[in-house]
This record gives sequence, C-alpha cells and structure tokens, in this order.
Amino acid sequence: MNDISPSPSATCVNRPVWNKGKMIGPKPPLRPGHVWAIRAKLHLEKRTRDLAMFNLAIDSKLRGCDLMALRVDDVAPNSYAIDRATIRQRKTARPVRFELTEPTRQALDDYLRITGRKAGEYLFPGRKGPGRSLTTRQYARLVSEWVSGIGLDPLKFATNSMRRYAESRVIPMLLASRPVRHRH
Repeated sequence: MNDISPSPSATCVNRPVWNKGKMIGPKPPLRPGHVWAIRAKLHLEKRTRDLAMFNLAIDSKLRGCDLMALRVDDVAPNSYAIDRATIRQRKTARPVRFELTEPTRQALDDYLRITGRKAGEYLFPGRKGPGRSLTTRQYARLVSEWVSGIGLDPLKFATNSMRRYAESRVIPMLLASRPVRHRH
C-alpha cells in the first residue's frame, strides 16, 4: 500500500553542503584602489606575465576563457602591443573591441620581449606546452593570489570582478556626464 519511497535528498542526511561558507550571487567589482595596489605589487615583484595578464584583463573586460585563448597576434601583431584590439567572444560569438592603455601596452611589450613569444602562439601558455593555453582554473587561482596578496578576501572577488571593474567606473561617468534638467 505505501510504496512511496523517500526522495534521494532526504536519505543523504550527512552529506556536506557544497556551498557552505561561499559567497553566493555576483562578486563585487574591484575598486580603483585595489587595481592600483595589485598593479604596484606585481610590478615591485617583477612578475611581468602576471602584470601583463592583469592589465589586459582590466582593459579588455574579457571573460577568463576568452582572455586565456588570446594569441600574440591578437594584441601584438608586429611584436609590439597595439592601441585597439578586436576579439570574437566564445560565448556570444560577437566581436568585442577594446582599447589598451599605455600601462597595459608597456606591460605586454615587456612580457613579449622577455619571453620571446611569436605570432600564432598563445599569449599565456600553460604548463602542458606552448601549444596549450593557460587554463581558466589556473587563471582563477592567479586572481585569488593577486587579491589575497593585497589583503582582500579571495572568496569575495573572482575573475568576473575584473570584468565588472570597468562597468563600475563607466556607468558613474556616464551618469555624471548627463546634463541635469530641473523643473521650474
């Protein structure tokens, strides 16, 4: 008569919660002070690859998978960083155009000079050889390291915090540039 069995979740009482202690929802953007602190720390520690990667992530606002898939000729076709680049996003298949600031171009030029990366190669190669890029997981670990290196909680900031940094700066600028209309 009672052939109703309990649900699978009701039988697994001792299973730990997978997101316990983790922040849910969108991560906050990095603030300008955080960005400058990370840049200064990477520069002082002479971490040229990480500085180039960080600056490029901030300027481009690309997702981690798109940032790791960049090749040298995407941002430096003649062995020198260009002013503007256009990348086709993997998720949306739409082209994204972004401008590289002077500190980013300088960091990329230093990185390319030191590593000798050539056109056609991945900009940030992984451990498994030059034919493979750095994984998004390795990139996420680097972001956590950068964030914790300046005293921030790595659980509160992630790779998307780098993308959202630019949004948090552009929207207030757009609002401030609007003319204020008063009613009389």
